[in-house]
Amino acid sequence: MLLLVSMLIACGPSYEESRRIGKAEKDRLRREDSLALKVGVLPTLDCLPFYVAKEYCLFDSLKADIRLKTYSKQIDCDEALLHNQVEFSVTDLVKTEHLKRSGVAIGYLTATNAYWQLVARRMARIKQLSQLKDKMIAMNRYSAADYLADLAIKRSKLKSDEVFKVQINDMNIRLRMLINNEMDAMLLTEPQATTARLHHANILLDTRDEALRLGVIAYLPKVLADKRRKQQRQVLEQGYNAACDSINKYGLNHYADLIVKYCHVDAKTAKSLPKLKFEHIASPKMADIKAAQAY
Repeated sequence: MLLLVSMLIACGPSYEESRRIGKAEKDRLRREDSLALKVGVLPTLDCLPFYVAKEYCLFDSLKADIRLKTYSKQIDCDEALLHNQVEFSVTDLVKTEHLKRSGVAIGYLTATNAYWQLVARRMARIKQLSQLKDKMIAMNRYSAADYLADLAIKRSKLKSDEVFKVQINDMNIRLRMLINNEMDAMLLTEPQATTARLHHANILLDTRDEALRLGVIAYLPKVLADKRRKQQRQVLEQGYNAACDSINKYGLNHYADLIVKYCHVDAKTAKSLPKLKFEHIASPKMADIKAAQAY
């Protein structure tokens, strides 16, 4: 018996050999990840074309290694872009134009259909902007939410120190604070805005009424300079456009399970979303860029 155990031990890989194998595997995976085109995405509906493309292997069928890196906060998604951890980031014009003013070269792959709503919890009994006095608005700094919070305060004719902007970066945590009556009002995009409406939140401001399209997918031009990255970008655009066509053809309800999975909302929210059109890759409008620049 002892002889058999000794033989089995002798036949197995040594500790040092296992370490070498483990390191080689890690190096291989790290190299593959560095060569892949990575997109920073959020649990928001403007990322749905990427989720559809991933789940239905649209990028794979076009023979390109494109990977999604998920973040719960826009600030983390933006930081990943700045530190070359992703090649593209789902973000907004207010943030990217702020980065441009800081000297960062930013390019835009496309505008998105993201819109924001300022919603107030039902128990706060806030039905108009003038009732925001001494109330808290949850948002994230240097972002579309920050811009819209200031716009709401301006429209309310209240002084800036009469409304309290509170930085809550995680959108789903922000939403839970509204549902749990821990926050008076907040800026949300979809699908979180739908959840808020299902909990009878009052809508105080909507970017669609302002004719503002602030959502974008951004990149650092220097990162996409080589031939391989340019080819990957072409595949990314083809897969994204194909996913948009599929969503528009079959509707959001067809992809309710994906919305629940990636956006971390309940099935009721996923089934209650408004009808939205997802457009092909197109640059943001200059009017929207100028609005962000003026902030």
